[in-house]
Order: sequence, then C-alpha cells, then structure tokens
Amino acid sequence: MTASNTNYYHVGKIVNTHGVNGEVRVMATTDFPDERFALGSELRAVKKNGETEMLEIRGHRLHKQFHLLIFKGYESRTVAEKLKEASLEVHESMRETLHENEFYYSEIIGMDVYTYEGEALGTIREILTPGANDVWVVRRHGHAKDLLLPYISEVVQSVDVENQLVTVHLLEGLLDE
Repeated sequence: MTASNTNYYHVGKIVNTHGVNGEVRVMATTDFPDERFALGSELRAVKKNGETEMLEIRGHRLHKQFHLLIFKGYESRTVAEKLKEASLEVHESMRETLHENEFYYSEIIGMDVYTYEGEALGTIREILTPGANDVWVVRRHGHAKDLLLPYISEVVQSVDVENQLVTVHLLEGLLDE
C-alpha cells in the first residue's frame, strides 16, 4: 500500500468494468483483500479528475487475478463507468495490526537498500506479489536495470522502518549487471 495523503492508504485500482450489473475490476495492492473488500466496507475512490467519494461495497467476488466489486449506488455498467481508473483507498483507522517482521507496503516503498558490507544498492520503488513470496523492486543508483529482491529470510536480513533502511545478503545471481 502507498500513502496517497496523510490518512488514507492505497489498496487497489479500478481498471475496468465487468458485465452489466455495475461490477468493476479491481487490481488489489493490499495483503488483506478479504478485509478491505468485505461486504459493507467503505473505501475512498480517488477519481481521474482528483475528486474523491466514499463508496460502500455491496458485492465482492474473485475472477482470475481481479477482485470484482459492486458499490452501493453503482449497480449498472453505465454508472460504474464513472469509476474507471479510480484509486481505492482505506482510512488508516482500518489498517490491521501487524505482527513482528510484518510491514505495510507504504513503510517499505522508498526505503534505501544496502548490502551487509555497506554497499548502497538503491531504493525500493515497488513490491510485486507474484506467488510464494513478495519481490521488492529496487531502483538502482546509476543503473538502468532494476534489482529484484525476493522477500525471503536468506536475502532480507533486516528492515529498519524508523531509519528507512533495509539490509540484504545478495545470493549468487541476484545482482546481474
């Protein structure tokens, strides 16, 4: 999740409509989609023109890699079209309490990454969730190609949220120039 302003955090993006009953396709960017997209939950939509609107979820199901949502008052395709490309956000009061060594995306993105030897590798710019573990995308200083770091204990040695610093051990093959 990335912070879009002080009290709201990004949890997904509406990428298109689906069918004729007002469903929208959402690409989730949250580790808690079941909680975020539960019936009756409220999300803030930030539309393309910058307008914001609070939305109540009245339908949720999975379809392929998308979450299909229906919002109260948006029960037709024509009306739902107005939400295309809107970002979905959750208020900070709705964030889950995390266990030790768990982090919100908004805490990780922007952190500086160093090797155990003190070599600066870059800054985390994105988190991918392709399967068994997350992959942290590091924008390399002075390099065109990003570094892809699997979030596994053999690689990520420490995460210091307060100092915005991640220390890693690079396994062979991770740092292909």
